[in-house]
Amino acid sequence: MVTRLSNFFLRTLREDPADAEVASHRLLVRAGYIRRQAPGIFAWLPLGLRVKAKLETIIREEMANAGAFEVHFPALLPREPYEVTGRWEEYGDGLFRLQDRKGSDMLLAPTHEEVFTLLVKDLYSSYKDLPLTIFQIQDKYRDEARPRAGLLRGREFTMKDAYSFDASDEGLDASYMAQRDAYERIFQRLGLEYVIVQADAGAMGGSRSEEFLHPTVVGEDTFVRSANGYAANVEAFTTVVPDAIDFEGLGAPVIFDSPNTPTIQTLVDHCNAELASPAAGIAGPATTDASEWTAAHTLKNVVLALTQLDGTRELVVVGLPGDRDVDDKRVEVAFAPATVEAANEQDFAKHPQLVKGYIGPWSESGAVLGEESITGIRYVLDPRVVAGTAWVTGANVDQKHVHSLVAGRDFTADAVVEVASVRAGDPAPDGSGPVELARGMEIGHVFQLGRKYAEALGLKVLDVNGKLVTVTMGSYGIGVTRILAIIAELNNDEKGLIWPASVAPFDVHVVAAGRDQVAFEVADSLSRELEAAGIDVLYDDRPKVSPGVKFGDAELVGVPYIVIVGRGAADGQVELWNRHTGERESIAVGDVFGRLPR
Repeated sequence: MVTRLSNFFLRTLREDPADAEVASHRLLVRAGYIRRQAPGIFAWLPLGLRVKAKLETIIREEMANAGAFEVHFPALLPREPYEVTGRWEEYGDGLFRLQDRKGSDMLLAPTHEEVFTLLVKDLYSSYKDLPLTIFQIQDKYRDEARPRAGLLRGREFTMKDAYSFDASDEGLDASYMAQRDAYERIFQRLGLEYVIVQADAGAMGGSRSEEFLHPTVVGEDTFVRSANGYAANVEAFTTVVPDAIDFEGLGAPVIFDSPNTPTIQTLVDHCNAELASPAAGIAGPATTDASEWTAAHTLKNVVLALTQLDGTRELVVVGLPGDRDVDDKRVEVAFAPATVEAANEQDFAKHPQLVKGYIGPWSESGAVLGEESITGIRYVLDPRVVAGTAWVTGANVDQKHVHSLVAGRDFTADAVVEVASVRAGDPAPDGSGPVELARGMEIGHVFQLGRKYAEALGLKVLDVNGKLVTVTMGSYGIGVTRILAIIAELNNDEKGLIWPASVAPFDVHVVAAGRDQVAFEVADSLSRELEAAGIDVLYDDRPKVSPGVKFGDAELVGVPYIVIVGRGAADGQVELWNRHTGERESIAVGDVFGRLPR
């Protein structure tokens, strides 16, 4: 049946929504695909559901090609399975928690690893049942602190999540690659550029973890890549560690007056004005320029406050080269599942040994930082601060710093952490050369979960020898609604959306223009014939709407081909408008079929 605009549930908007930050958000609302209900929560209207259904069809086809079977779980789930795996607490404020009328704790699922695992445990008991991959397309819920950009970062969103179950690690490798390959086919069919990057598994756990990122300036993720194939998100990037340096014969630490130098820049300026050059061998890693003092010669000490899942709060000090900053995402991963923030005034008041602006790991009386020090505050170091490197840093005395402070001799750390910012030009850890930085949006993520969830929930099967073995698992997610938004972000112009044929809500948009009854008769007949031929038609048959308004709506809605039936209808001529190329040409009515892609 032809879809007629005269009775279709669609209202377009002439003005942009006030809260729209990006093109996809603006156009999907204006064109009548979605409607805001609350921050990060949207209703889906008929046009939006049609695009979403086409996207899901492509995913389902490739999941079937990869040997996966579809199931469907509820979004509302009990607390107990998530309690067993520890994620009831680990998710923190990001989890929507609620209680039923009996007081039982429930949640709106952010992911479904637990219940997938329990389903297989309930039904399978032998290695003969495996391998198995099952998936669902389901709404997920995460209480984002700052939902933004429409569907790109919401609190309710649709995901395809698949889970593989194998009796051996070799089986997991095969299942993982089957899903990874399916993802490549999906994104290629959707015309989406993607980069596969090494990733951190985060709260999901597991070993191997890769993200599919779509490079885009509106992306929330920063990733690095080298010209020779290395790629990783910044959370998973590992620093190339310099060789240790023999510090035998290096001079002792020297404390010096450094008034009004609480920042790295003021300290560098003071050193260049008052100290001999670094060439004198009194500071800095071997790679730094010795002609003058720079931030790279200094050791910055950043005080962070960690709040653990049980609510306890502790301080940790991170030492890193002064020309680097702490990266928020890398620090979040390094100290997970604790939440991390900068130490506040109350924290410093409780630890008067920490002299703000002049903090360092050492003083004349001994170690200041570290679990075995006089403060007992954990001290962690950037991997670049290797034994034998000499630094300028705080002396833990107001208005004083110290130079020639040697790592491994004068101070040590409780641990090494990867929290410093990554810069263009840093060497790739695989030796493939310097990296560049780019922005991207996550569109898919594949994990080798291993046995984390199976161990926690008791998923075991009998092996070939009749012995119980723990099943090993993989987890594979695709952000359905996020991909829809990215496609909209990529396919638009100043007039509106321009959907690719693979996911367009209709194949062709027929517009009856003008008031001539012949135009309406030809448009009606053409629409019915196209529909009978298997071409999905949106027909603008509104009788008292001007051609200008109809054309504006057609451009905004974004069906890739528009057929305008107007003044030439009586002569058997219509206008075919290709929104992708912008070309408009007059053709015979009978030629429309041959000019539309099938």
